[in-house]
Amino acid sequence: MDVTDLRIALFSGNYNYVRDGANQALNRLVGYLLKQGAKVRIYSPTVAEPALPPMGDVIGIPAVAIPGRSEYRFPLMIPPAVKRDIARFAPNIFHVASPDILGHRAITFARKNDQPVIASVHTRFETYPRYYGLAFLEPTALAILRRFYRRCDAIFAPSESMAQLLREQRMNYDVGIWTRGIDREIFHPSRRDLEWRRAHGIADGVPVIGFVGRLVMEKGLDVFSDTIDHLARRGVAHKVLVVGDGPARDWFEKRLPSAIFAGFQAGPDLGRAVASMDMLFNPSVTETFGNVTLEAMAAGLPVVAAIATGSQSLVSDGVSGRLIRPGAIEAFTDALAHYCEDEGARRAAGDAGCEASLRYGWDAVNQALVDGYLRIVRQRAAGGHRPAPSPVP
Repeated sequence: MDVTDLRIALFSGNYNYVRDGANQALNRLVGYLLKQGAKVRIYSPTVAEPALPPMGDVIGIPAVAIPGRSEYRFPLMIPPAVKRDIARFAPNIFHVASPDILGHRAITFARKNDQPVIASVHTRFETYPRYYGLAFLEPTALAILRRFYRRCDAIFAPSESMAQLLREQRMNYDVGIWTRGIDREIFHPSRRDLEWRRAHGIADGVPVIGFVGRLVMEKGLDVFSDTIDHLARRGVAHKVLVVGDGPARDWFEKRLPSAIFAGFQAGPDLGRAVASMDMLFNPSVTETFGNVTLEAMAAGLPVVAAIATGSQSLVSDGVSGRLIRPGAIEAFTDALAHYCEDEGARRAAGDAGCEASLRYGWDAVNQALVDGYLRIVRQRAAGGHRPAPSPVP
């Protein structure tokens, strides 16, 4: 069996209607699979004006907007017509990308038809309640996630640090790695543009602290802004550049009135914005990989990040940046002050990060998951391990 024998049914609660790292990774994966001769069919909620053109054929799933976060949709079910479509497609492996109702129903459908199923892990959903005053729900969220992932034949994490966490959480006994790649045509130190900086009111000698990502509270916007306050009180010269958009933008703009908000950027424009920063500050603990961290490293920036899944596998503390205990405002401030005040340290850390980013090529990254698909299909065909019928919560 080889890649041309694969027939993959991919289920995602959000394949392309919001642009984020997870969706871009899934679309790149599908593009790679199709190029290699595999058959792929995607099942996901759809919208009239998606954030990015989809790779592959997408079959719409009924969904409703999530209250308070209307940019996201909540899939409701797999209707009979879609079940018939899946049966006609006759997949030999199911891939679920989100632990929602659609994902649960897809696993049930796969198991009913005795087909293997894998899950890719894209974010730490169990950490989200703490950002909305609901931290007491985290144990319940972990139990729900454990039940979901243990119904799969295998799960794939985007970093070794995340894979280790999943093992410790007993999410599954077969945890593989499907990491993320970098497009070095877009993210490269040569993309730095002083004229672009000047057009945004940034003087040439002022160090720029960057934030890149969706503007949502779970990205650590509170920690970011508190740290910037401490830096200002110390009198450290700097400018904050925020690249991205989202429902918390209004809050963030009011919290950091002196920051420059460049809005959403993509493709070469994003590469230029990132390379035109002097360091990236990423205090989030919700990422399982940290695409923006890798992009900043490829652009030659030092990264100051929380000690968290993803960042731990990318940033070498004291070499390509600093890893700081989550929420440790003073320590974050110390690290940023160091890079703001020492241009040589910035350059050395940026060079080290750029060198480390060379290991992440998209074709090699996606081939690793293809190899995982083939391994699971062969194991099942040979009568190998099947998930337990009643996972322990």
